[in-house]
Amino acid sequence: MKHLIILGDGMADQPIDIFGGRTPLQAAVKPNIDRLAAMGRCGLLSTVPAGFHPGSEIANMSVLGYDVVKVFEGRGSLEAASMGVDILDGEMAMRCNLISIQDGKIKNHSAGHITNEEAQELIEFLNERLGNKRVKFYPGVSYRHLLIIKGGNKAVECTPPHDVPGTPFSDVMVKATAPEGEETARLLNDLILRSQELLATHPVNIKRVSEGKDPANSLWPWSPGYRPAMQTLQALYGIESGSVISAVDLIMGIGVYAGLKPVMVEGATGLYNTNYEGKAQAAIEALKTQDFVYLHIEASDEAGHEGDCELKKRTIEYLDSRVVGPIYEAVKQWDEPVAIAVLPDHPTPCRLRTHTSDPIPFIIYKPGEKPDAVLQYDEFSVKDGYYGLLKGDEFMNCFLK
Repeated sequence: MKHLIILGDGMADQPIDIFGGRTPLQAAVKPNIDRLAAMGRCGLLSTVPAGFHPGSEIANMSVLGYDVVKVFEGRGSLEAASMGVDILDGEMAMRCNLISIQDGKIKNHSAGHITNEEAQELIEFLNERLGNKRVKFYPGVSYRHLLIIKGGNKAVECTPPHDVPGTPFSDVMVKATAPEGEETARLLNDLILRSQELLATHPVNIKRVSEGKDPANSLWPWSPGYRPAMQTLQALYGIESGSVISAVDLIMGIGVYAGLKPVMVEGATGLYNTNYEGKAQAAIEALKTQDFVYLHIEASDEAGHEGDCELKKRTIEYLDSRVVGPIYEAVKQWDEPVAIAVLPDHPTPCRLRTHTSDPIPFIIYKPGEKPDAVLQYDEFSVKDGYYGLLKGDEFMNCFLK
């Protein structure tokens, strides 16, 4: 049997007044996902171990069955793997956002979803002005970039910018968590302040402001770590071959360390306007030759961070009609059956505009397996599902057995 995980990043939510006290998953019209729920078995999965921030890096690694307590080394090192940047001994990697600050407060974590081309120009400019033998910036996708520091120490507290919209940036700058992190904290805060001076008058930002767009007027480094020691999924679960499909460097990087083949899809943006059909077709093609496919769709998470309830509902409906439906119709009569799991990695409630660590709802559909009593997919109906509440590597073990 082949195996496909369809992950709608941040799909889970909380009841919302404009939906009559329903969540976006409950309010969305999603006949294909509900059909899989009715034909499969459901449950809840805890993806954020105690003491960890509920980030996508933690949650996606947990979905794949990794013990993050043992192997997690920061988001930056994972994204570096996707970008082909090798983290050497003595180097520290960090995610580095381009963000928008207004009146001294963090307006958003994405610089108004800056384009790849604009962002690359700004990151290359900052690398020329702020980079040196010790500090180097690498351009990524949209607002998501990479910072490498030789001799950096991860004993620092860095606040993810998507967690604190509306907060004065000076209140959430980098703090050392131990004496050995003091020098690194000073360096990072200096980079933030110097970037603000340099970006304020850059032509890219002058043009964006003239067009009514948010400027990318600050760097924001976070999630420090060293090179992770992750086993492949083949070593963990015996998966012989697999692919990862995503528009997000973080997910691609996790896939690289997991031994999955990265599949790039033209027009994949990580937003509501991503190429859903292209991703679905890429998953179908990968399943023809691979045993396992991890298909990641970011759109619902970004809608949650924006606090846009209607958009989040619409992204779930897009996932249903443009991804889940076409994939199921394509594979349902294959000679070799395909098991399909549908789930988010963590909730991203629109009211909070950030991630929470609440358990997430999941479906596991295996052709020929007796279904449970769950008839539709949402945060509450799955509580009556066959699997109950799973933790650690239990989801992957149930899915793959």
